[in-house]
Amino acid sequence: MNATRPAPKAPPGELGDLLRYWRDARGVSQLDLSLEAGISQRQISFIESGRSVPGRDTLLTLAQTLDVPLRERNALLLAAGYAPMYSEAPWNAEEMQGVVHALERVVRQHEPFPAIVMDRHWNVLMTNDAAPRFFGCFIDMASRAGPRNMLHLIFDPQGMRPFVADWDAVARSLLQRVHRESVGHVVDAGTRRLLDELLDYPDVPRDWRTHHGLSAAHTMPVIALGFIHEGVVLRYFSMVTTVGAPQNVAAQELRLECMFPADDETEARHRELLAAQAKHR
Repeated sequence: MNATRPAPKAPPGELGDLLRYWRDARGVSQLDLSLEAGISQRQISFIESGRSVPGRDTLLTLAQTLDVPLRERNALLLAAGYAPMYSEAPWNAEEMQGVVHALERVVRQHEPFPAIVMDRHWNVLMTNDAAPRFFGCFIDMASRAGPRNMLHLIFDPQGMRPFVADWDAVARSLLQRVHRESVGHVVDAGTRRLLDELLDYPDVPRDWRTHHGLSAAHTMPVIALGFIHEGVVLRYFSMVTTVGAPQNVAAQELRLECMFPADDETEARHRELLAAQAKHR
C-alpha cells in the first residue's frame, strides 16, 4: 500500500511575502500576473495570504513570469517546502568548467587590455595578466588583500581614487551601474551592504544615497573611465558580458568586464606603459 505524500507547507507568511515582494518589485498587480502566467488571480491571492501552497510547476511559472533570479527562485521553492532546483555550486566547481574555460580564453585574448570576471557583488574572480599589471602602475596591488573588489578599488582613497579623473562623475556612474546591472534588476542584501560601504568612504556626498543625488546629465554615449598617470589621462570604456541562458546560480551571476581604450592616444600610451613595466619585472 502506497503512503500518501503530505502536501508541502510553507512557513507562515514567508512564501506569500516573497511572492508579493517580487510582484511589487516588478510593478505588477495580482490581475496582471494572473493574465501573464495563466494562473487564476484567486490562487495568487491565496498564495500571498498564506491560505494555500502552489504546486512546484505553478510556483516556477510564477517565478519565470516575474523574472525572479535563480538564487531567489531557490528561496521561493524552499519557502514552499520544495527542494531547490538550481545548483548553487561555486563559480569554479566542476560543473562550471566549460564556462570557466570559455572565460579564460576571452580574458587571455583581450591582452594587453584589462579583462576582469566578477561575481554579483563586484568581487574579482579571475583576470588576465594585463589587469593587475595595469592597476599596479598606480598602486601596490600586492598590498590589497583578496578577494579584491573593483568598486572598493575605485572608491578607496588608498586605492585608485586619487588617480581617477573626474572621480565624482565616474563614481556616480558606477553607483548607477550597480543598480542597473544587479541580477534581476533588484538590489539584494549583499549589494545593499556594498553600497553602504562605498558611501561610507570619506568625502562621498550624502545626497548620493538618493536616486536624485545620483542623477547626472551626460550626453556622451559612454562615460569614459580616466586614469591619471604622470600627468596624462588614459581613458577607457567597458563592455560587460553575461552568460546566456544560465541554468545554475553561479553562471547567472558571473559578469565579464573588458576595458577598451577610448581613443588612439590612450591605446598607444597603454601599450607603452605595460611594455615599460614588463622590462622592470
